[in-house]
Amino acid sequence: MLLDAVGHALNLGFAMFWEILWALILGFGISGAVQAVVSKAEMTRLLPDDSPRSLALASGLGAASSSCSYAAVALARSIFRKGADFTSVMAFEFASTNLVVELGIILAVLMGWQFTAAEFIGGPLMIVLLALLFRLLLRPRAVEAAHRQAERGLQGIMEGHAEMDMAVTGGSLWSRVTSPKGFTATSHYFVMDWAALWKDIGGGLLIAGALGAWVPMAFWTDFFLVDHPLLAKLWGPLVGPVVAVVSFVCSIGNVPLAAVLWNGGISFGGVVSFIFADLIVLPVLNIYRKYYGMRMALFLLGTFYATMVAAGYVIELLFDGVGLVPAERSATVVEAHVTWNYTTVLNIVFLLAAAVLVVRFLRTGGPQMLKMMSGHQHTENDAGHETAHQHHHP
Repeated sequence: MLLDAVGHALNLGFAMFWEILWALILGFGISGAVQAVVSKAEMTRLLPDDSPRSLALASGLGAASSSCSYAAVALARSIFRKGADFTSVMAFEFASTNLVVELGIILAVLMGWQFTAAEFIGGPLMIVLLALLFRLLLRPRAVEAAHRQAERGLQGIMEGHAEMDMAVTGGSLWSRVTSPKGFTATSHYFVMDWAALWKDIGGGLLIAGALGAWVPMAFWTDFFLVDHPLLAKLWGPLVGPVVAVVSFVCSIGNVPLAAVLWNGGISFGGVVSFIFADLIVLPVLNIYRKYYGMRMALFLLGTFYATMVAAGYVIELLFDGVGLVPAERSATVVEAHVTWNYTTVLNIVFLLAAAVLVVRFLRTGGPQMLKMMSGHQHTENDAGHETAHQHHHP
């Protein structure tokens, strides 16, 4: 009986992995290519204040960066220490985990294009709401205290990944991406992002598989107040981030779980607020405490949660008002089976493309770069030195 239950959960987890594999490879490939031509060294200069221009740039830079929550948080502290505005830094964090292309692709594959649209409309909305909250509530003394704590340089997670900068500069974007150095940088970012996120993705698939296999649908319908439509719409955005916080799954890894919750009856806005909440899961909150101090960590928890809930409500009202909330709850949570269909063909094609990038990674000093993923092995200066060294690879 136990083995059957475990097997059922693993089947569901593998089925979702098979459905999204090609999309993950495509998303990480695009992300790697963009990172290869966007220099992280320029970020500090571009984010001097919390003006609309700086916030827009922060959003764009975040969308062009890695989707790893831990790497985003570490990079945010790094550019904050170098003089970037705190509000813009937090906008960068939001964009780097909620506006990246791979997230949109996975949402479309597993849940439908409406969720992708909600993500890319709700993300900028959440950044605007956060900036307004910071204008109202954040005091200069609190920012100064956070900066002093940040200067202590306490280690979090993915420090080396955050410091890595192999962006190719000079020439057109196409020439940079297709140059030997651009190809090498793309391959390194591609593998580094996989290394940063495989635990999140795997954890999310396992949790989603277990919940889909073991938790009766009646539990979800009761928990999400499905029999009370109005209350369900009010309850969903409030409870969505709470479920995310205690599930520990962040970034792309929470999309399979979002599919289970959607099928279980959570409101459309609740799904959106749940996905947004990857930046307040418990491990990330602990990193905020180390980086900026307990008071700022609690401030970030409160303001982030408020913006996530508010964005969930706005998206619910907007999409419901124009008739874009899916009528059927049919997110992809199916039994594992591999058949000769378009998904299998796409997976084969993109696995071959991934193999090309991995070979390039292995032939250009990539394994040494993996050591930069550990903040315990490198200081920021060490990371910068090793990054500079990598530029000499063909």
